[in-house]
Amino acid sequence: MRDEPIRVSIVVFPECDPSIVYGVFDTLWAAGRSWPNIPGGGQPLFEPRLVAADAGPMALITGVSVIPQDTIAEVRRTDVVFVPNVMLESADCVRKLDRRTIGWIRKMHAGGAQLCAACGGALVLAEAGLLEGGEATTHWAYAPLFRELFPNVTLHVERLLVQSGPGHSLVCSGGASSWQDLALLLVAKHGGTEEAIRMSKLFLYQWHRDGQLPYASMVQNANHGDGIILHCQQWIAQHYERQDIIAQLVRESGLPKRSFDRRFRAATGYSPLAYVQTLRIEEAKQLLETSTVAVETIGREVGYEDAASFRRLFRRLTGMAPGDYRRKFRPPSIVAQVTPARAPQPRSARPANRDGAGRDPKRRGAGIARARSAVRGA
Repeated sequence: MRDEPIRVSIVVFPECDPSIVYGVFDTLWAAGRSWPNIPGGGQPLFEPRLVAADAGPMALITGVSVIPQDTIAEVRRTDVVFVPNVMLESADCVRKLDRRTIGWIRKMHAGGAQLCAACGGALVLAEAGLLEGGEATTHWAYAPLFRELFPNVTLHVERLLVQSGPGHSLVCSGGASSWQDLALLLVAKHGGTEEAIRMSKLFLYQWHRDGQLPYASMVQNANHGDGIILHCQQWIAQHYERQDIIAQLVRESGLPKRSFDRRFRAATGYSPLAYVQTLRIEEAKQLLETSTVAVETIGREVGYEDAASFRRLFRRLTGMAPGDYRRKFRPPSIVAQVTPARAPQPRSARPANRDGAGRDPKRRGAGIARARSAVRGA
């Protein structure tokens, strides 16, 4: 470990949200310091500083203001540049990112600084051209935008941490709180594993070992302009548990099978089968989170008579078994005490609707509704 603290420039854009900015700052500021009743520590490991294009208060996207400690013109060299999340909704938003700050990030990297990006910060590195031909991760909800804008970057959206570039000089973390994994990685790199463990105990952090898949929801595209495929998406949302759904879906579209497959993938980004499977698992996740219904019953609910097949598909799409998923995401009992609610019932226990399938129209598509862009009218 060197004598001088590692200089970390936490770069701030107006599009940033404050939680990661301050969370990273506090974690790195604390690393290496002595804390009462916590063994270890001595000398500060990092010197974090907030850096922005201009001096003076900066209003962030949430309305909270921060006061940068340095401007990019004042920082001629740094050891680490940390790019927090930027909240961006479209390609136009990405293009409007401050060009001066992006140029400064490129300059710091050329001068030997390691670059770290949390959540949507990977979009900043990609926009700077620093990930071209490399690998990255980002928040799972940013994946469609990222892939649209940066097709030459291999995106591992299922992973929480991805290192890229010469000497692993570029490190990206996935969505939201995975910045904690990235901060602990920095602590481990510069202060050792024991110090990373000490910081995790101090802040009650834990490594997200399951990756991002358990947290991801289905991202649906309903703005593709293909009326036939939109109708099919709406139809699937009401009939996804049927055993012969793909054949029925083709008939519903009125298209030849090959034409239907091609148009469906072009419009939604999924093959018809993958779309149905993902939607079914989304519904299963909602039931696991909010009910005590047996896993086998939930599998039948969403269209899988064979429990083993359901479990295999669930693990493939979420990265964990259904029972593990329920234990991870079902709220603790205290939540039920303050917000009493009737748990969802298996479809077999609900009153049948007019088509006799036993579906509850009010619950229908509850998991689908969590998608980032739900199919309107489904």
